[in-house]
Parts: sequence; C-alpha cells; structure tokens
Amino acid sequence: MPKTLPPAYTVIPPGRPLSGRVSPPGSKSITNRALLLAALAKGTSRLTGALKSKDTVLMAEALRQMGVVVEEPDVQSFLVTSSGSLTSPARPLSLGNAGTATRFLTAAVATINGTVVVDGDEDMRLRPIRPLVEALRSLGIEANAPTGCPPVTILGTGRFGKGRVEIDASLSSQYVSALLMAAPFGEGPIEVALAGHDIGARGYVDLTLAAMRSFGAKVEETLPGTWLVQPTGYTATDFHVEPDASAATYLWGIEALTGGTIDLGVSPDAFTQPDAAAQAVLAQFPHMPAVIDGSQMQDAVPTMAVVAAFNNHPVRFVGIANLRVKETDRIRAVANELNRIRPGLAREDGDDLIVASDPALMQAANRAETSRIETYHDHRIAMSFALAGLRVGNVTILDPACTGKTYPEYWDMLASLGVELVPTS
Repeated sequence: MPKTLPPAYTVIPPGRPLSGRVSPPGSKSITNRALLLAALAKGTSRLTGALKSKDTVLMAEALRQMGVVVEEPDVQSFLVTSSGSLTSPARPLSLGNAGTATRFLTAAVATINGTVVVDGDEDMRLRPIRPLVEALRSLGIEANAPTGCPPVTILGTGRFGKGRVEIDASLSSQYVSALLMAAPFGEGPIEVALAGHDIGARGYVDLTLAAMRSFGAKVEETLPGTWLVQPTGYTATDFHVEPDASAATYLWGIEALTGGTIDLGVSPDAFTQPDAAAQAVLAQFPHMPAVIDGSQMQDAVPTMAVVAAFNNHPVRFVGIANLRVKETDRIRAVANELNRIRPGLAREDGDDLIVASDPALMQAANRAETSRIETYHDHRIAMSFALAGLRVGNVTILDPACTGKTYPEYWDMLASLGVELVPTS
C-alpha cells in the first residue's frame, strides 16, 4: 500500500552540507516505452530497474485491460507476456494526468481491431493532442478528439497504414515517439517526418529509437527529422531501465545548494536521457549562465530555476514554451511560487522565465514568514521547491503526495540525507 502523506510538509533547513548515497528511481520515460514495446512483442519480456510510480502503474493497468499479462515480481521489475498484439478493452482507458502513457497509447491502440477511448483526468483533458490525432488520420486511421485534447476515440481496423506521415512536434516530442513505436505494425514501411524544424526535446526521440531497436525494430533516420520504419513488429527481450535523469536533477540541486556530495551510483555522462545535461549547469552554481536554453532538458527547468534563485546574478530561461502544456503551466507556476518566497524574485517575459536571483537567500534559514508553495498537482513543482527549503526557513510544500507520479520515495530520500520534514496541515 502507498504510504499516506500529510497535507503539507515544512522543510527545515539542515544548516550543513548534505552528503550520502542515493540511488535514483528508474527512468519514467524509458519504463513507459519499454512497457509498451514489451506489450507489442510476442513472448515474455523482463524489464529490470524499472520505475513503479503512478504514471507507470497507469500504463501497466491499461495494458492489462488490453489482454497483456503484466506481473511485478519485485519492486523494480515487470514481467510482460503478450501475444504480440493488443485487444479491445471493455472500457475506456483512464490514464490520469500521465501524458506519456496517453500519447503513446493513442497511437498504439490504432493497431487494435475495434473502438478504443483514451481518456485522462481533468488536467489531462486540457493537454493538447490534436497534432497526433491529425497524423493518425493522415494514415487512414479514424481518430477523433473534439476538443483537441483527450478524450480521444480511435476506431481501429487492426492495421496502421503505410506511406508517409508528417507530424507537428513543436508542442511535444511524444507525438513523434508515439507514431514511431506503432509504425512497425504498418501494412508496409512508414516514413515519419517532422512538419517543420521545431520539436520538443529531441533527445527523447533518441530514447524511443534505442528502445525500439532493443525490441527488434528496424528504423533509420534517412534525413534530419525523417525516420523510415520497417513493418517488423517486435520481439520479446530482457531490457534494463537506467536511472531517471530528471530525478537526478534534484540530487544535483541538493549538492549545489548545500555544498554536499551525493553518490548516485552512476556518473552524469552515463545517462542517455536529455535532462542529464542539467548537471553541468547546476555544477556552475553560484555562477550559473546568464541565459539557459531549456529546450532539450525541459523537465529539469523547475530544478534549475529554483537553484537559480540563489545564484549570484539573474538567469533567463529560454526555449521553454512547451512547459506551458505540461502537468501545469510550469513557467507561470515557477514564477508564482518563487515570488511567494520573495516578491519580485521571478517574472515571465513572453515564454521566457527570468529569475532575478538573490544570493542573500542563502542566509535565510531563520526567516520568520512562511511560504506555502502551491504545487498545482505537479510533481516537479513539489520536488524542485523543496530544494528552496534547504536554505530558506518556513518553506511549506502543499500536496506532497503528488510526487508519487514519478518519485514515490522522494520525501524518504530527503529524510535519509538528514532533512527534517515537519507534517503540516
């Protein structure tokens, strides 16, 4: 059973460097890719090092609804047995606010001979999916999303089409990954091409391609932004999930703000996930760059922005427009919550985020006033702003349970390093 957390935690500044050994959880991005590919592969696949969190549990349960056997032999493994195809579920797939699972399954269920509804919670129903729906239609698949957001209804015929499909990936690289992972079930080779040059973090497409090849897919990039996928299907395999680079950013942020040393058991250059690039930026604290391009490490931006609040000079974050369509509008959320800590600490400038920075905050451990940080049901807002409480007194994080989306042990991790967390109503 998941541990019940209080309505809020007040973080007590430790007043010393935080050091120790912390093993980040498995990558959410890679776990969800591997779960889907294993479900599309005939036979049994063992996934090790995997993440067990709200998002991956929702993906696993959706796969079970479609006839896939998903067992959990231990806390870091999935055993996935499939006939090599999905079957029509008896009810709509309900995926909460799991954007990865929602986008990936919207394309994958088009391989089913039957009607499937892919849905989410009220927050997911505000997150755009129209570009993916339009791409599916161009392949001859009947897909409908009247609001441009979930729910999406797909009337599958058991075939994924063939030929060329163009996708507008300016809002999310997940649209590209969704098409690529379903494309091996085409009636012939499928060419997936970007419409224009803009794409959300390209590194996540590379993660997709690597996972596909591990499960036997044949895919090559024939031109920049164009991929040719052969109709091979997938082959069951054993697959190891690397640690989560987005989770690692919080540990690197702890090192920066407290001057400690945390052994993650993996070096930054061993990650294949794009958020690992944040380590080099955080390591420059308190002299972080004046301009940081967050386009290729989007999930790391809240962490870097909170650390930047303590920097020696202001920081402008650019290339982050896509953060407005994450679990919440993260540009606005980060600006709002930094300003709760000190008015004027951050502001929006178009789709840029400017953090004014105040190195005096490094000495604010005994501050009397309280900052109650709204988290907007967003795990990354909760986890990043907990870092501010390592230096600033009376930082209270509301709804700490939202971290269960990707890092269920986050608060236990902080406690293991010696951080005192006071339950607060």
